[in-house]
Amino acid sequence: MAAFEYTAVGPDGRQRKGIIEGDTARQVRQQLREQQLLPLSVAEIARKERGARPRLSLRRSLSATDLALITRQLATLIHSAMPLEEALQAIGEQSDQPRVKSVVLGVRAKVMEGHSLADALAEFPRAFPELYRATIAAGEQSGHMEAVLERLADYTESRQALRQRILNAMIYPVVLTVLALGIVSLMLVYVVPKVVGVFASSGQELPALTRYLIATSDFLRAWGWLLLLGIAAGGWGFSRLLRRREFRRRVDLALLRLPVIGRLVRGFNTARFTRTLAILSGSGVSVLEALRISAQVVTSLPMQETVENATARVREGASIGRSLAAGGYFPPLCIHLISSGEASGQLEAMLERAANNQEREMDGLIAALLGILEPALIIAMGVVVLLIVLAILLPIFELNQLIR
Repeated sequence: MAAFEYTAVGPDGRQRKGIIEGDTARQVRQQLREQQLLPLSVAEIARKERGARPRLSLRRSLSATDLALITRQLATLIHSAMPLEEALQAIGEQSDQPRVKSVVLGVRAKVMEGHSLADALAEFPRAFPELYRATIAAGEQSGHMEAVLERLADYTESRQALRQRILNAMIYPVVLTVLALGIVSLMLVYVVPKVVGVFASSGQELPALTRYLIATSDFLRAWGWLLLLGIAAGGWGFSRLLRRREFRRRVDLALLRLPVIGRLVRGFNTARFTRTLAILSGSGVSVLEALRISAQVVTSLPMQETVENATARVREGASIGRSLAAGGYFPPLCIHLISSGEASGQLEAMLERAANNQEREMDGLIAALLGILEPALIIAMGVVVLLIVLAILLPIFELNQLIR
């Protein structure tokens, strides 16, 4: 029995959408007709998911928040000795989001057909990443599904918390910058021409600052739309170039060489890598497979290539710590903790400690940067407004001197 998404028309003429289980699409249509619904479309969720091509969308898969919530609910229900298919059904019915409900019930349908949970999750690759599926598979093979789910729930929640902290930290500077640029642009386009135009028509020679301000205002009024179009086109072209591996590698290398940005990129990727490697190694995944999967969560291409090269060296018999140190991108403290964990047989604990250390360091660095950035933005906006005010007042001062 599989799960199907349907679109049908009811007796009142209104269109209805939902999810229903059945053996075939034909049987589902018959069930809908028995409910006095006229089926318009019926599609198996798993087949629809496999055949969907990636496209530009705001929600291409489950969000990190949805995945963390599903994992925690599943871990809690399995811990209470509820059968897997009943737990999945309860999670699907609990959710009020159609996307989450369809995916969870689609997974349940595959489990009801006799597939393992990992195989059922593999039918939805855009919703459940490879790390997630590999951890579940290791838990099923080892027979410690309950413990693996609890650990996976902790991992997804900690990863979501780290991402949320970064997003929350960026909200205020971004909003302040956009407001500052908007206010200054409105003043230059609408306010300045009306005020300064009085002095320009008087025939007297204007101060240099006032002339520059008028020239800037005239340029924005005449070519502002073209400037915005050029910025948008430049951003689109840059995003297209980032799809090329060599160009993206150069950009990532440049970011890693920057004094503060490089430290942030290095620390963020190190935290993600060590946390992922810890959850995989602790769940019974082989070291080589864990390294291969962990490399996929590293967003910086040079650091990702370092992990891939380290995987090849580990396959030949080298240690993980020494192999990662060869790239020169991972922090020395992280390398020492990994080497210590390999030597003492406590690799998982040392990886967890390295991840916690990097996350604390990133929190402190982001807080310090925000402490500097927020007043710097306010000062910069104040300086720009001061220049505009001076450009308006200087002709008035000169006019008063001429009258005297």
